[in-house]
Amino acid sequence: MDEVSRTTTVYESHADAYAEKYRSESIAARFGDEFYEALSGERVLDVGCGPGSDTQTFSDDGFDVTGFDLTASFVEKAAADVPAASFARGDMRRLPFADGTFDGVWSCASFLHVPREDAPETLREFRRVLVDDGTLYLSLKHGDESGFDAAGRYFERYRPEEIRSLLDEAGFGTVSIDREDEKWIQALASV
Repeated sequence: MDEVSRTTTVYESHADAYAEKYRSESIAARFGDEFYEALSGERVLDVGCGPGSDTQTFSDDGFDVTGFDLTASFVEKAAADVPAASFARGDMRRLPFADGTFDGVWSCASFLHVPREDAPETLREFRRVLVDDGTLYLSLKHGDESGFDAAGRYFERYRPEEIRSLLDEAGFGTVSIDREDEKWIQALASV
């Protein structure tokens, strides 16, 4: 079982607890202003939407949002809680959407579950589904050590210069990288 499958199994096994923990924690509500301002349109893909707190924020703010997650229980819960949004289940490494479908891709604390060897192709997938003037938001763990946490979830950690290089290689242009604190990096990239 690969890192993503193991992580999904942990989330699936404890879906109610994770849904309760993250239900009211919308990062989009706290840090979404720059992303909103950079968007050229209203179609947003919330990759790794979890139980849907950010999807709810985007929906409430009038965006045409699609929540996407590999954990079936999260997709079911989010779809029930955010009926105005669309939802799909799958692996972000192989997005089931046509080229240029979205104006923005929001990946908050989800891309960090993708193993480093799959990161370049996953970012190219994000680029592929964006329109030509699209915007990507990433929230990632900062650091050098990657691996499984005590619960069994896999986390890949990055340094800002690594993210900048990966985004450049994936076809993104302007990149803004901020450190929220010692543990987190936020990246905003345009096509």
